[in-house]
Amino acid sequence: MISESINYLRNGEDWVKTVLIGGVLGLLSILIIPSFIVIGYLLRVVRATMRGDEEPPEFDEWGDMLVDGLKGFAIAFVYILIPAIVALVFGFAGLIGIVAGGGSDAAGALGGIVTLLGLLAAFVLSLIAAYLIPAALANYAETDRMGAAFEFSTLRPILTSGKYATAWLMAFVVLFAASIITGLLNVVPILGFVVGAFVTFYAAVAAYYIIGKTWGELHDIEMMDEDEMPGQQPAV
Repeated sequence: MISESINYLRNGEDWVKTVLIGGVLGLLSILIIPSFIVIGYLLRVVRATMRGDEEPPEFDEWGDMLVDGLKGFAIAFVYILIPAIVALVFGFAGLIGIVAGGGSDAAGALGGIVTLLGLLAAFVLSLIAAYLIPAALANYAETDRMGAAFEFSTLRPILTSGKYATAWLMAFVVLFAASIITGLLNVVPILGFVVGAFVTFYAAVAAYYIIGKTWGELHDIEMMDEDEMPGQQPAV
């Protein structure tokens, strides 16, 4: 699926234009709003691919993309908030321990241990959040309901499936490879900054192609299983 994801954008007639727009928006991400538009575009990718559409979406209806991107950002922010709070709480507790101990070696060691444990917990929770977010965004993209991003009864069978785990790893590999390329390009500072934005956008689309396709396959299986259960009425 990695090769299909890399070729996905090139299925469109105006794929060069799409990459150019996405890259420019990435360069302008410091202005915040362009970042939301890119998120909105990635949600369009997920919607299209989960329904089996191999034609990449275009950048149009910018207002809708912006609103969609804002919602997607809000969903991701909620998931990231817990690791951030844990890191802050443990970091603050470690600092308080050091200050309360009057700067003694024992207090410093204890404060350091508390801070280290907090950072470790925050790291683990961040990995969990990174694993959850694509599925949450996919469920939102399918239903257009923000609440669906937090419906764990729907998300649980997807998140615990080997197919989703494999897809998540493949998406991670694509993004990691893009980060390596961008890092190498940064040897020439301006080149790395400019070209890196286009590489990152291209990789993000490929990654969310993988998520969208996998979500569609898993949901088709789930729906088929439910329809085959005797005595069950289809959900309305």
